[in-house]
Amino acid sequence: VFHGRILARRVVGQETRYEVEVKARYRHRFPLVSREYLWVPNTCGCPALSVAGEYVLMARRHVNHEHTLNRILLQDGGYARPWTPREARLVREAARHC
Repeated sequence: VFHGRILARRVVGQETRYEVEVKARYRHRFPLVSREYLWVPNTCGCPALSVAGEYVLMARRHVNHEHTLNRILLQDGGYARPWTPREARLVREAARHC
């Protein structure tokens, strides 16, 4: 779970790739660097993330069986909420209890 600002959006094949500036991390299940690519397995723009928008995102690390693919995946219908101070506070509180 992290707070990110969308820098760019690009359709690659049947997927959408977002370039994201990582602003804050709420859960540390896997390491993130300051700029990451976030992949969505569709081209419809679901969830709708707009360039320059800031969001609280819950994504997972996806590694294929051959270990040749290692990326951050936001699943269809995944948790992507516009970032607000209130949303950030709620996520931080939840992270302390989970």
